[in-house]
Amino acid sequence: MSEIFNELLSGVTYFGSMDGLRALVMFIIAGVLIYLAIAKDYEPALLLPIGFGAILVNLPPVFAGASAVLGSAEEPGFLQILYNAGIATELFPILIFIAVGAMIDFSPLFRQPVMIFFGAAAQFGIFATFLLTLIILPLIGIEGANAMRLAAAVGIIGAADGPTTIYVANHFNLKEYMGPISVAAYSYMSLVPIIQPPVIRALTSKKERQIRMDYSDKPVSRIVRLLFPVTITIIAGILVPMSVPLVGSLMFGNLIRECGVLERLSKSAQNELANLVTILLGLTIGSTMVADKFIRLETAAIMLLGLLAFVFDTAGGVLFAKLINVFLKKKINPMIGAAGISAFPMSARVIQKMAKKDDPENFILMQAISANVSGQLGSIIAGGFIITLVTWLVGRA
Repeated sequence: MSEIFNELLSGVTYFGSMDGLRALVMFIIAGVLIYLAIAKDYEPALLLPIGFGAILVNLPPVFAGASAVLGSAEEPGFLQILYNAGIATELFPILIFIAVGAMIDFSPLFRQPVMIFFGAAAQFGIFATFLLTLIILPLIGIEGANAMRLAAAVGIIGAADGPTTIYVANHFNLKEYMGPISVAAYSYMSLVPIIQPPVIRALTSKKERQIRMDYSDKPVSRIVRLLFPVTITIIAGILVPMSVPLVGSLMFGNLIRECGVLERLSKSAQNELANLVTILLGLTIGSTMVADKFIRLETAAIMLLGLLAFVFDTAGGVLFAKLINVFLKKKINPMIGAAGISAFPMSARVIQKMAKKDDPENFILMQAISANVSGQLGSIIAGGFIITLVTWLVGRA
C-alpha cells in the first residue's frame, strides 16, 4: 500500500515541476483537439486519435508516460513501433493516398479540364510561405540547410494536405518538428470552413460571388477514366520523380475504382483501409507531441507560418481566377479558385455553401469539385517539386 501511495505522491508532485507544467499544457492542447473532433465535428477521425496520442505520451513517467508508450532504442514501445513502421518508412501517407484515390471521381475535371489550372494556382502559398519562412527561421536560431528543410515542410501545410506534409517532413528527417508540423497540417485542414470564407470575402465582391457557371454533365468514356491514372503517373514520374510514391499510390487507388472489376477492393480501400490507417496515423502523430519537443518557440512559428501558408494558398487561387476573368467574356466565379487546395471535398462544399448564401439558386459545386481534385494532384506535384528544389539548394550550399 505504501508503494502505491508513494507512486501517487510522485505523480502529483511531478505536476509541480517544469516538466509537469509542460505536460499539463499538452493535456490542454490535447483536450482542445478532442473537443474540436467531438463537439465541432472537425476531422474527428484524425483529431481525436491525435489528441489521445498526445495524452498518452505526456503522462508522468511514474504513470507510464512517454517511456512506456515510446519505449527506448533497445526496446521501443507500441507507438514508437508504429512511428518506425508507418512514418519513418513513409508507409502511412502512401496507404492513405491509395484510399483517397479510390474515393475520388475525376469525371467533373474531365468535363472541365480548364479547372486543372486552379489546382496549380492554389499552390502559390506553398512557395510564398517557403520564402517567408526562410526569412523568419534565422531570427529564432534555425539557419542554413536546416532552415531550408523546415521551410519546405511548413510551406506544404498551406496545401491542406496532411499526408504530403508528413511525407515531405519525414523525407527531410524533421522528426524533432513532426508534432507541430502534423498538428498544424491536420488542424488547419479541419478548419477549412472557418479559415477560407473570410479570406474569400475579403478578396471578392458579392457580385463576383454570385457569378453563375454552366456545367455539362456529358458522360466520360471509360477509356479516358482508365488511361488518366496511368498517364498522370508516367508524366509525374518523368517531370517530378520525387512525387511518384504519392502520385502513384493516388492513381493506383483511382485505377482500382475505375477499372470496374475490383469493386470489392475499391470499397475496402475507401472504407477499411482508410479507417484503419487513419486511426494508426492519428495516434502516431499524437505520439510526436511530447511536451519538451512541442512547447517551444519553433512550434509557435510553425503554427503561425502554416496558417499564413493556408491563407496564401486560398488567396492565390481566388486572385488567379480574378486575373483570368479580365480576359474572359464568360466569367468564372472567383470562389472556385479557393477550392484548388487539397482539402477534398471539404473546400468544394464550403464554396458551394458560400455561393448559395449569396444566391440561393447558384449551383457551382461540380466546378468546385473539379478544382478540388486538381488541388489534390497539385499539392502532391508541388511537394515533389519542393523536395527536389530544396535537395538541390542544400547540395549547392
